[in-house]
Amino acid sequence: MGKGSNSEKIVINCGGIRHETYRSTLKTLPGTRLSWLTEPDAYSNFDYDPKSDEFFFDRHPATFAFILNYYRTGKLHCPNDVCGPLFEEELAFWGIDETDVEACCWMNYRQHRDAEEALDSFETPEPDPPEDDPALTGGADGDLKRLCMQEDGRRATRWEVWQPWMWALFEDPYSSKYARYVAFASLFFILLSISTFCLETHEVFNTIYNKTENVTIVYEVVTDSWLTYVEGVCVIWFTIEVMARVIFCPDKAEFFRSALNIIDFVAIVPFYLEVALSGLSSKTAKDVLSFLRVVRFVRILRIFKLTRHFVGLRVLGHTLRASTNEFLLLIIFLALGVLIFATMIYYAERIGADPDDPTAAAHTNFKNIPIGFWWAVVTMTTLGYGDMYPETWSGMLVGALCALAGVLTIAMPVPVIVNNFGMYYSLAMAKQKLPKKRNKHIPRAPQPGSPNYCNMMGTGDCPLAQEEIIEINRAGEKPVMSSL
Repeated sequence: MGKGSNSEKIVINCGGIRHETYRSTLKTLPGTRLSWLTEPDAYSNFDYDPKSDEFFFDRHPATFAFILNYYRTGKLHCPNDVCGPLFEEELAFWGIDETDVEACCWMNYRQHRDAEEALDSFETPEPDPPEDDPALTGGADGDLKRLCMQEDGRRATRWEVWQPWMWALFEDPYSSKYARYVAFASLFFILLSISTFCLETHEVFNTIYNKTENVTIVYEVVTDSWLTYVEGVCVIWFTIEVMARVIFCPDKAEFFRSALNIIDFVAIVPFYLEVALSGLSSKTAKDVLSFLRVVRFVRILRIFKLTRHFVGLRVLGHTLRASTNEFLLLIIFLALGVLIFATMIYYAERIGADPDDPTAAAHTNFKNIPIGFWWAVVTMTTLGYGDMYPETWSGMLVGALCALAGVLTIAMPVPVIVNNFGMYYSLAMAKQKLPKKRNKHIPRAPQPGSPNYCNMMGTGDCPLAQEEIIEINRAGEKPVMSSL
């Protein structure tokens, strides 16, 4: 059957799998690539084999079955065994809008892309180039790097040479062996500072002195001086680290918007203020000094600096942000349960109270509903401290219902949070362990006269897929019709 046949049926060979459908089926989605196969000039614009009377497309055959089924049924489903980004590329090639994906498959289609966008920070840095890298030993790029020259031929300044290296030294522990040394040193001082903070609260390292002020004996607790010296050494390291990161940061505005960088400043400022005010004897200085000693707890925030060195902690942070809706849902469920069961236990405990008791609360700890809030929270979360418990049979029944409701309430949103963590962690580990390719495969740009792409010499429009346009622009070529 040749190209002049007026048969209603049309055969499409996608990746070696033959599909047969009606031309009217392909016309249900006008403006898409398959709909153009029904045009009279389709035989010259696409790869058509007159012997087998079929159009050939070298695309993913498994996903094409779902795309062709979209023309037949009007419902676009995403295969579960195909990665979302791959199906996205196929939709772009066939000219189908991704928003047509059915709601039942949308999460499967989007979850991998959303996770990859959020986990860009987990990309393993490119390894150091080998000694035989042409960029170092020869070629135009190699000569420029060896001579410290920019692409425009001017000599690079010392700042342009050292700024990226110094920034990576303090920011990226995987950029070089020296960066790893700095990361280990930072990790050591973080753990040392946190240990010092905890030891300062132990009575063994605190001495009580008696001082007389205006004929009044004042007791003052003084921490051993060697702990202060250790903390001072840690603060000096953190100060050097922060200042170096500020100086060599390529984007100062983005730097100061980071929560971790704000924590770095907040954790070191109280120490310097405390040292500056410790030698003053005025009442105001002493009040400020007392306040600064109270806010020493901000030093514990340095524990968040560990997220720069441990991927698992960063994954946990992304999981918490991605599971905000689930956490809000959990809080709402708990709040409703606490309100309901605190009210129920308040009235249940008054059943069988002493008639001579006007408050009906002498025999129970549940004097009012707000006190019952604490009991309801402890019971629903299955903690059960035992400081409050029902005394009557009706109160015990309410307590049993509260415990069962708490288990069910917590069990509903928690699996979603666990699944998010598992997905983020698996992708983060894959990005860390995936070997980097020096020369990433780039599809060959369309050549003039290629039967896989449309004939642009005619007056009719021709739908090019998005990746075809990208490839054309990348190659710097325009598709033109080969001379016949």
